[in-house]
Amino acid sequence: MKQLIAGLTAVAALAAPAASQESACEVEVHVLGIGQDGGAPQLGAFDDPAWDDPEARLYATSLGLVDHRTGERWLFEATPDMRPQVHALTVAAGARDDAPLLDGIFLTHAHIGHYAGLVFLGHESLGASGIVVHAMPRMAGFLRDNGPWSQLVAYGNIALSELAPGAAVDLGDEVSVTPFLVPHRQEFSEVVGYRIEGPEASALFLPDIDSWEDWDAMGVRIEDAIAEVDIAFLDATFFADGEIPGRDMSGFPHPFIRHSMDRFADLAAAERAKVRFIHLNHTNPARDPDGDAAQEIRARGFGLARRGETICLLEAVD
Repeated sequence: MKQLIAGLTAVAALAAPAASQESACEVEVHVLGIGQDGGAPQLGAFDDPAWDDPEARLYATSLGLVDHRTGERWLFEATPDMRPQVHALTVAAGARDDAPLLDGIFLTHAHIGHYAGLVFLGHESLGASGIVVHAMPRMAGFLRDNGPWSQLVAYGNIALSELAPGAAVDLGDEVSVTPFLVPHRQEFSEVVGYRIEGPEASALFLPDIDSWEDWDAMGVRIEDAIAEVDIAFLDATFFADGEIPGRDMSGFPHPFIRHSMDRFADLAAAERAKVRFIHLNHTNPARDPDGDAAQEIRARGFGLARRGETICLLEAVD
């Protein structure tokens, strides 16, 4: 495996101006959120300890990509927590005051935690101009044809760029992003994951999928996808059946973490170490980094994504 620099740091450290100036990486991925669409504490979850403990709160799942050579930065998902996430990414990138807010946004699908943050680009908020939003054709059509998203298009706040499965988007200087289709609820759009390719390393971003077995039926094995990258952010919405009291979870459209770990148990240790579970529901016990669930994940050779984690795709040259 290519050498990766992965720092598990507090979000406060991510927001420190010095961090961007002293980065050991030229191209890096930033974890900006690891929660399911509603984050945590979830609306109505009055007994969630995160109301009183900011460190226990989860922003909705999002990644950022920074190329320090050019100052460019891209966002993966426009979540309801987009404001602090873009701020953290901007400071981490050491962006100039005259730089654009973002050089592009990549959306996976039309579930609220993955695109609802686009509202902050509208004229009631930022009043952005021409921010490129990369989306699959149905996703782009959904934004173009339905308010309030259609207003973002009509006012020129966003510029839609349609993707095709397997067709890489060249971001320049050996950096690219390639979408791939995955089976997941498609009420309003297709659902994709992304392969993020850097000059020295690559990452897989797959926050939502119905099941690995459904993907098998499409002729794609998750194990093969993991083998082709250096780090893999994978759907971990729920830890195990029984997590939600009084609910039959057998038909929930996500692979449970325990099921994923069982399926991947025979992978070599180096392959298991690539996995970073992400997209945790507010009920997921793995939210507690010191709890039994998180300890089980680590003991079995896997990892949990953490807000503030960075993955190096190109090391800086002294």
